Amino acid sequence: MANNHLYMLAKTNIDVIILLILGSLIVVFGGIAVYLVEHEHTGANITNLADSFWWAVVTIATVGYGDYYPVTAAGRIIAIFMMLSGIGIFATFVSMLAHRRLQRAELRLKSKTEARSDVLGYGTKIELKNKIDVIESLTEEDFDTSLL
Repeated sequence: MANNHLYMLAKTNIDVIILLILGSLIVVFGGIAVYLVEHEHTGANITNLADSFWWAVVTIATVGYGDYYPVTAAGRIIAIFMMLSGIGIFATFVSMLAHRRLQRAELRLKSKTEARSDVLGYGTKIELKNKIDVIESLTEEDFDTSLL
């Protein structure tokens, strides 16, 4: 039962799961890449893997505390890639949430309008249409003579 629930949760949120996996991969590979580029450079403040992962998370989240930062050109290029990736992932996530909210609102509106259109039965609609046709077919003479 719980397995089925997890499957349905994953199926409905596959786009969020993909974004989480993508963000995690960028953090892992970006952190490793910056560590490899920076750790032996003189004046570097990213000297161990834990610091590089912390820097990667802070950078992809576009927080940028400034406690750790790359000093080499290659490290800064990796940083630019990670910053742009963070902005892109965040923008995609927000647009997915907005799209889902819009879909739910459309479904609610659609169900309300469909319920209203069925207030009159099909037979009642036909009767009303026939009466309107009869009224429209009357001429002014028929109307004037019927009043006498």
